[in-house]
Order: sequence, then structure tokens, then C-alpha cells
Amino acid sequence: MSDEVEPGFVRVRLDLSYDGKDFSGWAKQKQGQRTVQGEIESALRTVTRSQETYELTVAGRTDSGVHARGQVAHVDLPDEVWAEHSDKLLRRLAGRLPHDVRVWKVAEAPAGFNARFAAVWRRYAYRVTDHPGGVDPLLRSHVLWHDWELDLDAMNAAAEKLLGEHDFAAYCKKREGATTIRTLQELRWERRPDGILEATVRADAFCHNMVRSLVGAMLFVGDGHRPVEWPAKVLAAGVRDSAVHVVRPHGLTLEEVGYPADELLAARSKEARNKRTLPGAGCC
Repeated sequence: MSDEVEPGFVRVRLDLSYDGKDFSGWAKQKQGQRTVQGEIESALRTVTRSQETYELTVAGRTDSGVHARGQVAHVDLPDEVWAEHSDKLLRRLAGRLPHDVRVWKVAEAPAGFNARFAAVWRRYAYRVTDHPGGVDPLLRSHVLWHDWELDLDAMNAAAEKLLGEHDFAAYCKKREGATTIRTLQELRWERRPDGILEATVRADAFCHNMVRSLVGAMLFVGDGHRPVEWPAKVLAAGVRDSAVHVVRPHGLTLEEVGYPADELLAARSKEARNKRTLPGAGCC
């Protein structure tokens, strides 16, 4: 598969954010549910006065209810459409899009750019409060309430044992033909001055439900229901564990997507498409 843009088209990068509360995730769905992709593609079609829909490719498909502050997508537009609308596109999208999704930057992408495959990491944050009174009403759509006091040191000790390249099958919802091997680059917790616990989770990529499953395991350690070693043992077992709770989506936000230098984009896209195996793994 090539990342070459078809002749007569220009690849455009969009940097965007959204409140996921009222969306059925990022990706368009056959049943016609409201999605982020659907809203942006509709707005693009309207503001460029186009008859056809130009499809977006996104860095990370978020589930229903998940938010994004630093999402990235690309779209290939005909040369003449880009030439006519590029200087006014951002402001026109602002006037057409609903208030729970915003595009902050629109620019011609460098050669070899692919929002999904060229990314070298995605960084998520998950926010939890263990305050006995619950969640601040102004934050209720972005912070999970956990009705047990949480031990930050225990959660971080458990998190350290999950870092690195592993098969995260135990923490993923399996998808046919998709690998569950990922490199978890960062997983740490901190308690903010307002008392909210914030997990930073960064990896080269994530499989379905991975972040929310990892957070669920950490919370069980933090509240004393499981020992520090338990999440690593679940990982080593390599199968879904019914004791791992997939926490609710509203505490999760895609914060940032990282890309290599422009001259490395094409090579990164090619590498990301290769099916991964762990060292020493057999082929069959």
C-alpha cells in the first residue's frame, strides 16, 4: 500500500479536538449514528460546495464517549478545491461544525504523511477522583468517580511492570486479523493539586479497549483489591481476564499524537503496516 497522493489531489492535515459525550465514537457507522468523522466530512462537503464526500483518515479511532484534545486526521482534496478554499477553510469549518468538535489547524501535509500510519506514538490521559463526595459537577463528563481511596504509589509500582513491548491480548478486545503486540512507552499516575488522579498512557499504538482495561487493572491495585504484581501476571497469561474491568469511556482523552521528522514519514508508514511479532515467536 502506497502513501503517494493521487495525481490532481493534495493531502491536507487537520488538527482537531472534540467532546465525545454525544458522539458514537470517531468512525462513521452504517446505522447513521452521530460520529466525529461524519460531522467533519459533512462540514467539509458543505463549505467546499462539493458533490462528493472526501473521506478522513485519523490517527486513532476513539470509542463512543471518549474525548480528544490533540487528534490528527488527513484528507485528500482535489487541487482546485484546495486552491479555492485553503485560506478560508478553517474559519468556514468553525462556522459550520457543531460546538462539540473543533478543527484548530488545516495545512498541506508534507510528503509521505499519513495521519494513522506515520504516527510514532499516541498519548492518552485518564482522569479519576477518589474524593468521598464524588466528582465536581463541572467535570462530571471528563472524570471518573472511584468510590475507594486510591494508593498512588501502588498504582505506579504496578504500572512499571507493564512497560515495554508485549502482547497485550489480556488487555485488548480481540479483532480478527489484528495484532495485539504493542510497545507501552509510558504509564504513570500523578495526583493533581485539585486531588484528581491522572494517568498518562503513551504507546506506539493501542488495540481496542487497551487503555481503559489497563486503567481498570490499576484501580484494582490502587484500592487494595489486587496486589501490585497482579496486572503483570494478567499480561503474562496472555488471555482476557474477567477480573479486568474496562472503565467507562468519559474519563479518557486523546491528548497528543507524535510524528517523526518529515524525511522519516514515509519509512515510518511502511514500518507501521508490517504485522508485528515478538522476538522468538514462531510463525505458526
